[in-house]
Amino acid sequence: MSRPLVRPAWLIGAGVAVLVDRALGEPPTPIHPVACFGRAMTALERSLYRDSRWMGVVHATLGTGAGLVTGLLVRSTVVANYVAVGGRSLAEAASAVARSLDLDLERARSLLPTLVGRDPSDLDAPEVARAVIESVAENTVDAIVAPTVWAAALGPAGALGYRAVNTMDAMVGHHSTRFENYGWASARLDDVVNWIPARLTAALVALVRPRSVTTIVRGVRTQAPLHPSPNAGVSEVAFAAALGLRLGGRNRYDDRVEIRPPLGYGRTGTGDDIDDAIRLSRDVSLALAALLVGTGVAVAVARA
Repeated sequence: MSRPLVRPAWLIGAGVAVLVDRALGEPPTPIHPVACFGRAMTALERSLYRDSRWMGVVHATLGTGAGLVTGLLVRSTVVANYVAVGGRSLAEAASAVARSLDLDLERARSLLPTLVGRDPSDLDAPEVARAVIESVAENTVDAIVAPTVWAAALGPAGALGYRAVNTMDAMVGHHSTRFENYGWASARLDDVVNWIPARLTAALVALVRPRSVTTIVRGVRTQAPLHPSPNAGVSEVAFAAALGLRLGGRNRYDDRVEIRPPLGYGRTGTGDDIDDAIRLSRDVSLALAALLVGTGVAVAVARA
């Protein structure tokens, strides 16, 4: 007998892991499995590195395979997705910047690299707030919705396979002289695995902020395609629309400057809006968990 495509245990386990992360936070960094994976991939990069897309394909293949195999060995969807999800740590990092922003701009700037890759040295308070809100929006996909969706679809292998892909993208998938070619495969693979979760995130934002549905849909249709990322613009414009903000603008990355398109139709963000973005991210994660657990229980009862 063939196995059913929808497994209640995966659905329930994926949702429960989101709640466990909210309650406990992530494991300590020195023993965090994702940190261990990062150290292993750094060693692999040193061994494999060539200024070549093909060697980057090898890097991405080995890393993804390691995540998938580890998930198959772990077997528990709750454990695997708890390792893969980072919603509480995202909220804590964003909150730390928000608290500092009201008192000490330099301190807020110094904390910003925990969330974004842009150069914070010349950012004023509204630009720091924008950076944090954009990061919360994008990382609601990367750190919460995407691993949970893949855990629900493929079980433990989906959760840890996704986390491997996203970690490699963070490590080598950015624009730089060293990684423009080597990191190409990791970046494109990350785009693929985040495509559905990014749009599901926008739908969840609309679900938990129903008064903003029309603006969210308009922004996703007309503004998100202008963003250089096929996925980040979707979540950022959904957050901007729900919060009544306007995101986008000039971002500096070392010696490189990018002009991001306007996202949303409202005002410039402030430190207080960071807290609203954190609450929105929390509500999205709780809605996702409730939907998965509820659906899993309903399917299990229907099959009993």
